[in-house]
Amino acid sequence: MQRLKILFVDNDLGVHDKLRLALERGFVVQGVTSLREARAYLELSLPDILILEVSLGQEDGLELCRYVRSNLALSLLPIMLLTSRTTLPDKIAGFDAGADDYVVKPFDVYHLQARIRLLARIKRLEQRVMTLPLENGGLQESSGRPSL
Repeated sequence: MQRLKILFVDNDLGVHDKLRLALERGFVVQGVTSLREARAYLELSLPDILILEVSLGQEDGLELCRYVRSNLALSLLPIMLLTSRTTLPDKIAGFDAGADDYVVKPFDVYHLQARIRLLARIKRLEQRVMTLPLENGGLQESSGRPSL
């Protein structure tokens, strides 16, 4: 099985090291520290999963969520927020911006790995659904995501 490619966006290099150690056996992790670097990476290569921090110094990771969801070529990219923001309004804002999952720091390595595997499984299912023939009353495609 091919290792999943993850783009990780966080301005804390210590978290980059911890994440790489946590995921190095099963995943290929590319880390960047800014929204500019993340957008440049996404223009050149499509990862399997995007993991990002909401608080990026003066930048807001939710901007990248909205950018990904509004870009047709990226709209099906699974997004996990791995963040220090813990309040319910923060979580709701993350999901409203387009995140598929929300994990709070500090994180448990095994929990994080399980959540990544879940996002990968959902992505595979979405890809299968997208290849099904469209029929009257069947699956309809809207804004890149299937709906019933």
